[in-house]
Amino acid sequence: MKDFIIPNDKSFDDKDMGTPARTGKPVHLTIDGAEVTVPAGTSVMRAAAEAGLDIPKLCATDSLEAFGSCRLCVVEIEGRRGTPASCTTPVHDGMVVHTQSEKVRKIRKGVMELYISDHPLDCLTCSANGDCELQDMAGAVGLRDMRYETGENHYAPSLAGMLSKSDRRAQAPEGEANPQYLPCDESNPYFTYDPSKCIVCNRCVRACEEVQGTFALTIEGRGFDSRVSAGTGLDDFLSSDCVSCGACVQACPTATLQEKSVAEMGTPTRSVVTTCAYCGVGCSFKAELQGDQLVRMVPWKHGKANRGHSCVKGRFAYGYADHPDRILSPMIRDSIDEPWREVGWKEALSFAAGKMRGLQEKYGQKSIGVITSSRCTNEETYLVQKLARAVFGNNNTDTCARVCHSPTGYGLGQTFGTSAGTQDFDSVEQTDVIIVIGANPTDAHPVFGSRMKKRLREGAKLIVIDPRKIDLVKSAHIAANHHLPLRPGTNVAVVSALAHVIVTEGLADEAYIRERCDWDEYLAYAEFISEDRHSPEETQALTGVPAEELRAAARTFATGGNGAIYYGLGVTEHSQGSTTVMGIANLAMLTGNVGRPGVGVNPLRGQNNVQGSCDMGSFPHELPGYRHVKGQEVRDIFQKTWGVEIDPEPGLRIPNMLDAAVDGTFKGLYCQGEDILQSDPDTKHVSAGLAAMECVIVHDLFLNETANYAHVFLPGSTFLEKDGTFTNAERRINRVREVMAPKADYADWEVTQLLANAMGANWSYSHPSEIMAEIAMTTPSFAGVTYDVLEEKGSVQWPCNEEHPDGTPLMHVDGFVRGKGRFIVTEYVATEEKTGPRFPLLLTTGRILSQYNVGAQTRRTDNSIWHDEDVLEIHPHDAEVRGLTDGQWVRLASRSGETSLRAKVSDRMSPGVVYTTFHHPDTQANVITTDFSDWATNCPEYKVTAVQVSLSNGPTDWQEEYNAQAERSRRILPAAE
Repeated sequence: MKDFIIPNDKSFDDKDMGTPARTGKPVHLTIDGAEVTVPAGTSVMRAAAEAGLDIPKLCATDSLEAFGSCRLCVVEIEGRRGTPASCTTPVHDGMVVHTQSEKVRKIRKGVMELYISDHPLDCLTCSANGDCELQDMAGAVGLRDMRYETGENHYAPSLAGMLSKSDRRAQAPEGEANPQYLPCDESNPYFTYDPSKCIVCNRCVRACEEVQGTFALTIEGRGFDSRVSAGTGLDDFLSSDCVSCGACVQACPTATLQEKSVAEMGTPTRSVVTTCAYCGVGCSFKAELQGDQLVRMVPWKHGKANRGHSCVKGRFAYGYADHPDRILSPMIRDSIDEPWREVGWKEALSFAAGKMRGLQEKYGQKSIGVITSSRCTNEETYLVQKLARAVFGNNNTDTCARVCHSPTGYGLGQTFGTSAGTQDFDSVEQTDVIIVIGANPTDAHPVFGSRMKKRLREGAKLIVIDPRKIDLVKSAHIAANHHLPLRPGTNVAVVSALAHVIVTEGLADEAYIRERCDWDEYLAYAEFISEDRHSPEETQALTGVPAEELRAAARTFATGGNGAIYYGLGVTEHSQGSTTVMGIANLAMLTGNVGRPGVGVNPLRGQNNVQGSCDMGSFPHELPGYRHVKGQEVRDIFQKTWGVEIDPEPGLRIPNMLDAAVDGTFKGLYCQGEDILQSDPDTKHVSAGLAAMECVIVHDLFLNETANYAHVFLPGSTFLEKDGTFTNAERRINRVREVMAPKADYADWEVTQLLANAMGANWSYSHPSEIMAEIAMTTPSFAGVTYDVLEEKGSVQWPCNEEHPDGTPLMHVDGFVRGKGRFIVTEYVATEEKTGPRFPLLLTTGRILSQYNVGAQTRRTDNSIWHDEDVLEIHPHDAEVRGLTDGQWVRLASRSGETSLRAKVSDRMSPGVVYTTFHHPDTQANVITTDFSDWATNCPEYKVTAVQVSLSNGPTDWQEEYNAQAERSRRILPAAE
């Protein structure tokens, strides 16, 4: 396959070097007469590859540790007996290696002959033809014929195929089954397992163990009877523990494990490197194509966020780009009661611009606003907030990033001086103690979750703070040292109790605090946190966490070496989200765990560009780079660049927009790439606000739930159809590259520009690189970011500027951005959401591995085979009290609303707590959630809702009414003849 890969640099060569790279002192050796210098610990195979000398191999690949089973890579070493495997033999000074002697060539040819003797010779029709390592290695060793006659084998479906021609007619009844043959396993929606083509190289098994960490695969049987198994004899790949990450498929050197897309479409002929548009890990992929037809997504080995790994979403769930639900023509309507009518781009944009300008003339300049998306690129998000400020003339811009992680920005900004995580993902490899609080990495950030599990298997200790028994608490080959199953809403109390133990037991790193932090503020904080009311014994009744377990966890973190804290929406989506973030920062500073590898405070961003949408100024009070709109010097920068005056008054957040809409003062909204009706809290309030607006413009791929109330629909483009950048959870700016032309004619940034110009602007960007140039010119942390830099380096982490031209993997190394680290008193204030006789349980929400956010993309792929509906997890005790059994319909009710869904009885939950996901609009879980929010940022309190659960006969009246309204709203008039 010929690759067109950007960046096109020798350091980004995709050649498989056979074994992983090593670091160590230089070692000098000779291979086939060539002088080679490599680090100590390097294998002979890799040393040869570094010198441009290829040694045949089958079981070896540079993503896995050497195994030495195939014996195809044997070499001769002067002064050493025999022919050792080059993959498992480390180099040493003065070593002299011969890789192509007559002896090793004869051995390799014999070994390959044995492999081929038990392999079907259907190369011309095999789906891996042209992309098969077995085929390549047969050619490399010069195998042209085979001495062995057909006999007992694994590949012939019938006994007739097992015998030589002379014996076949006499001994084999026609059609009698071969007991060694196993049919192809087609159960997985994305790939097949064909045992007849397996050479038992173990690469798939090792990938599942070493890279993914699921341990779903094994080799069963011995000798000739050995074969790959996905679980027990009754399991197939779908029913097993396999999570469909694709690591086994990528590792397989034959067609044993093969993508169904390759079998259907053929071997890809070109590839483009781009960035996944799902979670905040920001995995790099090679999109492999035939012409403009996407055949498969392969994780790029040089991707610094994913290091060549992937999850089921990024690897396989890209089919939504071609789903028939996708809208490819602009549509308009005068009223949401009317059906949609398709129009051309010019008419749609003129209609939208006229409506929005008319609203401003009638209701005032601040009567309209925008919502940016964490799924769109930095460049697109930048333009949308610019549309509000430079064209609408107000600061009414908000983003879903505030709905999930705005407390991160506020809390870390107050304590450290910058609104982002401190580390890169590689840092976890040097961590000794990990705290995971309010996050579920194996489901929500699975590629990073695999890296974390690998470090845990190597001996790092783990503290999980979560009301659920997430997979990290106990799964294959890992177990948390401490699980603190806190009651939802008590994060601040638990974090304060941890700090109390550290301070009162003298475990704080005083030298670090004196050098790096404000000492007077620390003394005030220490006095506060030392009060008895913060002790684990005093807080136990409130939090539900046993005092001794909490004390043990605090000691583990404070004394265990490098300590890193990873947190997610279970921290931020609370009424005290900002307080908890500041408490986490306090913990890190108390123990000296900021400013070096293996430590830090690390928010796990939920969507692909949550970090970027915040960086780009999507908040109503901040311009790009987290600078307040009240600052005259900051406004001057943008006023000079944009040529317009910028309003110094902060605008409206999403809930304020909805409130103002109900009050009649906010009338128009441009919503790009967000589905606030499904994703935002208190669904009935959201729908009331949208219904009260006179012009709602939805810019998206599908007629989503928000579009039920829209008057203009502008077709969006997928990540495969655009150029730009995403910024992941580690502040890494990754290129997104156009893989195919936009199916709806325009990329999203072009649509925003067309709308702006229709409203009187004069924007003239011709490529997203020009938008990035403007970002760099106006935003200090992006000052050194250009597309040329990204092409050269692959990616960079901001701040990237004159002081940090190569980016900044680790923050706060020599000092905090704000100067001295700031300890802040974290007073626990209970949420206003209370349980009681009517609503005695607490509902918390989250995500599942196979689905993503509101499910608009993943529900339109085969991922729904794993999760086709939202379910309610409930503890067996709570289920028994209510007479509920697994799979029954239940009514979930709160003070805000009610819905129905099926129950899943599970001991993963703590008693008194229930859990559900929000991926399916049929459930509309957010009709249950309240409008309580974080005191500092308005981030909704999704994670604490008082509820009652009871038996139900099926969907509620509200759900049926909602679905009926949605169906009416999605009517599209037939195109005119």
